[in-house]
Amino acid sequence: MTITRTELLEIIRNGENSGIEFKRDVIENHDLAKELVAFANFAGGMVLLGVEDDGSISGITRDKLEEWVMTACRDKIRPAIIPFYELFKEVELGKDIAVVRVSRGFDVHTVWHKNKNAYYIRVGTQSREPTPEELGRLFQQRGSFRVELRPVSGATMTDLDQRRLKNYFAHVRQQDVPADDDETSWQKLLFNTEIMVEDGITVSGILLFGRNPNRFLPQAGVDATAFAGSAKDYAARERSTLRGPMTPLLNEGDEIVESGLVEQALAFVQRNTVIAGQIEEGGARREEKPSYPPEAIREAIVNALIHRDYLLSATDIELTIYDDRLEVISPGRLPNGITPERMLTGCRAARNQLIKDVMRDYRYLEHSGMGIPRKIVKAMWNHNGTKPELIEDGERFTIRLLR
Repeated sequence: MTITRTELLEIIRNGENSGIEFKRDVIENHDLAKELVAFANFAGGMVLLGVEDDGSISGITRDKLEEWVMTACRDKIRPAIIPFYELFKEVELGKDIAVVRVSRGFDVHTVWHKNKNAYYIRVGTQSREPTPEELGRLFQQRGSFRVELRPVSGATMTDLDQRRLKNYFAHVRQQDVPADDDETSWQKLLFNTEIMVEDGITVSGILLFGRNPNRFLPQAGVDATAFAGSAKDYAARERSTLRGPMTPLLNEGDEIVESGLVEQALAFVQRNTVIAGQIEEGGARREEKPSYPPEAIREAIVNALIHRDYLLSATDIELTIYDDRLEVISPGRLPNGITPERMLTGCRAARNQLIKDVMRDYRYLEHSGMGIPRKIVKAMWNHNGTKPELIEDGERFTIRLLR
């Protein structure tokens, strides 16, 4: 999409930002490539050639500028980028400006300079090299790899709960399982189901079936807190750090013998929320009504466990109960272009597909991806006539239920 001369002048007047960069046209080709790569790895943007950092117009001085730009994008960027190029003549007397624009890339782009690749991302008005965590999230966003299938350093088959594995394959999936001492067959089964890779047990394997997931993944858990009022306070009613595998251990009758993280979280909510009594119409008997519908709480917790960003290693999922609301906070941005509005319509996109598939096998979620509209929105409306709040704020996504 082209811009008008009026829009160009407004852009210059507003100055540089996350999507705008001013440059002289005498810069080196790898410097131009750096800015375009940072934009492509972020949300797209434009470089205005012939504009100084302070917004004053110096104009174009380089001959065959368009050819130079296109060559730089082909030779200095991997994979190559074809930008949109516009030339604005006589923006000021005798001074032209070129606008070089790129969209958000489908791939992760690098600058190829001095026989090596360098990654860049846009942070405010700066184009800088990403941290390892930022780079990992960038690859994850572009679908270049799945964090859940990364091998966990030091984890072996002995770090998995053999009881839960047998329970999952034999009882939940209804398939034959190897003998306990047949390590080769177990390795083949775990490899084929992506619980294991050539370099060891995957992140998903440890999260779902680990004996002690937090030994390897400190972020694998839920920090649960209940406050007496409507704000955080040091004097909490209860603080609990919920740990363990996501999956429960079931008996032949599908009864839970040992809880997974979901059941632990539900139990925390149950003991820290009020059960109110009301007389049914006609006065026949007293009906007990929980503060929140259990299916809405369960869906919010399952959603956080399945979709959180496990690259963010310094923070757990947060489950917080106040006297007027309940919040489940999941670390990380929403995956793959999902927004709160799209979630309300049942749009499906999983950051951790294997975790999602296994938890669905345990019937924690529906196949249709309609859990939020059906189990949270509908349940809350039927329960107390309120609508849940879905809030994306930086690296946090919050589901807020109102009491």
